[in-house]
Amino acid sequence: MKPQRTYWHLEPLKRKPSEYDVVTSNLLYYVGRGFEVQTPLADWYQRHQRGSPLRCRDWERFRDPRETTYSKYTDLQRKRETFVDGLLGSIEVTGYDRRLSPACVRVVDRVLGPLRYPVHGLQMAASYVGSMAPSGRIVIASLLQAADEIRRVQRLAYRMRQLQETHEGFGAGSKAAWERDPAWQPLRKVVERLLVTFDWGEALVALNLAVKPAFDELFMVDFGRLAAAYGDEVLQKLLVSLNEDCVWHRDWTRALLSVVLADDPGNRIVIQEWLGKWQPEVAAAVEGFARTFDEVSELPAAPSFGNVRSRIETFLSAYWASLECEGGELPREKRT
Repeated sequence: MKPQRTYWHLEPLKRKPSEYDVVTSNLLYYVGRGFEVQTPLADWYQRHQRGSPLRCRDWERFRDPRETTYSKYTDLQRKRETFVDGLLGSIEVTGYDRRLSPACVRVVDRVLGPLRYPVHGLQMAASYVGSMAPSGRIVIASLLQAADEIRRVQRLAYRMRQLQETHEGFGAGSKAAWERDPAWQPLRKVVERLLVTFDWGEALVALNLAVKPAFDELFMVDFGRLAAAYGDEVLQKLLVSLNEDCVWHRDWTRALLSVVLADDPGNRIVIQEWLGKWQPEVAAAVEGFARTFDEVSELPAAPSFGNVRSRIETFLSAYWASLECEGGELPREKRT
C-alpha cells in the first residue's frame, strides 16, 4: 500500500504547496466531524455557526489575497512599526507638542481620547468572528485583524500619553465622553450591539462591511485631515499608517464574500438584508460627529461634515458595489 504523504490533502493543487497552503489548510477538524466532547458550547456553534444563513459548501476555497501567515504578518508589521516609532520619536525629540495651538489640542482631545474605546470594541468583535469562523483561513485572517486593532489601541494610547506630558488634563474626560457625550452615543450603541451579535455571518458582515469601513474612513482619514488642518500633521501620518491595516481587512473580507456569493447566489439576499439592518445605525454614528467638523469650517483646509458624509457614502457604495451589494431598502424574497 502506497504511504500517504504528509500533505496529501494539498495534492489537488498539482504544484508545490506554498507556506500559506501548508499552515492554513484544513485546520479545523470539528467543522466536519463535530466536537469530540459534547458540551453546551457545541450547541452554540450549531446555532450561530452552522445555523447561520450565510452558507458555503467549501469554506476552504477562501484564500487571503495577501496570503498572510504569522511570519509574514510580523515582517509586515515590523516595517510599519518602525515608521510609527520614527514619527512618535520625532515628537519627543523636537518638542513638537509644545508648538501645537490650544485650538488644535482641544479638537484632538475631543476625539483621540475616547477613540480607543470603540477600537477595543472592534477588536473584540473581530476576535469573536475568528473564534466562530468555519475555516482555519478565516480564523487566521480574523485574529490577525484583531491584532491590528490591538496595535491601533496601543498607538492611540501612546499618542494620548505624549500629549498628556505637555498639556495637563489631556484625555482626562475621555471615558466620560465615550459614555455620555451625545456625539459618541450613536457609535457606542452600534459597537455594543455588534458585541452581542452572535450569528457569525451577521457579525462578519456587520463588522467588516457596515461598521468598520465607515468608522475607519471617518477617523483614520477624515479626522486625520481635520487634525492636519489644525496643525497636527504627525497625527495624520500616524492615522494613515494605521489605515493601511484597515485596507487589508476589507481586502480579505471581499475575497471571502466573493467565494460565498459564487458558491450560493442566495447569500446575496442575506448580505443585503444585514446591510439594510445595520446601515441606518452606522449612518447615525457618522452623523454624530457633524459638530466636530462643522465647528471649524472656517479653516480653509478643514473638511466640512457635508463633504465628509458624502465621501464616506461614496466610499461605502463603491466597496459594496465590488460585491454587487447595496444598502437601504432591500427585496423581501426569501431563499428556498
